[in-house]
Amino acid sequence: MRRRVKLIFNPHAHRGRAWGQASTLQAILAKYGDAEWAATEHPGHGTPLAEEAARQGFDIVAALGGDGTANEVINGLMRVPADRRPLLAVVPVGSGNDFASNVGVKMDADQAMQRVFAGDPRTIDLGEVTDQAGRTRHFGNVLGIGFDAIVTLYSYRSKHLQGFATYLWCVIQTILRKHDAPLLTVTTDEETYTQNALMYTICNGPREGGGFFVAPDAKLDDGVLHYACIKQVSRLMMFRLIPEVMNGTHGRFKEVRLGCFKDMALKSDRPLVIQMDGEILAGFQSDVTGLHVRVLPGALQMIV
Repeated sequence: MRRRVKLIFNPHAHRGRAWGQASTLQAILAKYGDAEWAATEHPGHGTPLAEEAARQGFDIVAALGGDGTANEVINGLMRVPADRRPLLAVVPVGSGNDFASNVGVKMDADQAMQRVFAGDPRTIDLGEVTDQAGRTRHFGNVLGIGFDAIVTLYSYRSKHLQGFATYLWCVIQTILRKHDAPLLTVTTDEETYTQNALMYTICNGPREGGGFFVAPDAKLDDGVLHYACIKQVSRLMMFRLIPEVMNGTHGRFKEVRLGCFKDMALKSDRPLVIQMDGEILAGFQSDVTGLHVRVLPGALQMIV
C-alpha cells in the first residue's frame, strides 16, 4: 500500500533560487499518485502546515527547502503525539543543507525527491530548547549562541554570494565587527562551569554553516547533544581557529572546549543572540538570558 505524502515547499529557500527546481521536482512528483503539494507563504508557515498534515493522517511529511524549512516541519510534527507522528523527509534545495547532509540525505534534489517515496526510515534524536520565559522549540541540527548566530544574521543581508561562500564571508565580518563574549554559567548532567564564550554551539549533527564541522563526533542517533565552546580570544586567534573548525580539528586548542550532555541549564550575564537550524531564535534585541536544553532520543523517524 502506498504511503500518503505531504510535500511542504519553501519557494523562498536559497534566497528564492528554489523556484528554479520546482518544475523538475513537480515532474518527479507526477510519477507518484498519493502526494499533495503545499507552499509556505511566510516565515514559520511550515510548522502549522506540518502539524495539519500529521493530524490529517499523512504517512510522510517532506520539507522541500533548506535547514530552516526542515526546522519548521520538525516543530509542526512535534506538536502531535508520538503515535500519530508521520515520517519526516527532506529534499535539500536550500543554502547550507547541513541537516540533510548530516542525516545522510542525497544532496542531489532529484534523487532526494525519489527517495521520499522509496527510502528507508531512520530514527533520529532531536534537541529541545526552552528559554526563561517558557518558550519551547525543537531543533534537528544545531542551536548556536553568540558567534554563529551573528554570522546567520549577517548572512540574511548577503545577496550576491551562495552556499558556503556566504557563510565564510559572514564569518569574516563577524570577527571584525562583533567580538562580544558573554559570561555563561553552564550546568549539565556531566559538569558545571563558568566561561566567557565568543561562541557556544550545541549540536545534534557534526556540520553547520554549509561545511563547518563544529562537533565532529556528533551523531543524530547517539542519544546525546554535543557542544563546542570557543572561549574569549583575540580576533587574530579567531582567524586562526576558523580553518580548524572547517576541518573539525579545533578541539586540539586550549581555547576550545568540547563535550556532550543529555540535559543542560545555561545562564548568561547579558541577552544572547541565538540561531536554531539557521533561523534566528533571538536577534540583536534579544531578551533571552537563560536556556534549558535537552536531548529527545529517538524523537522522529526520517526517510533517508
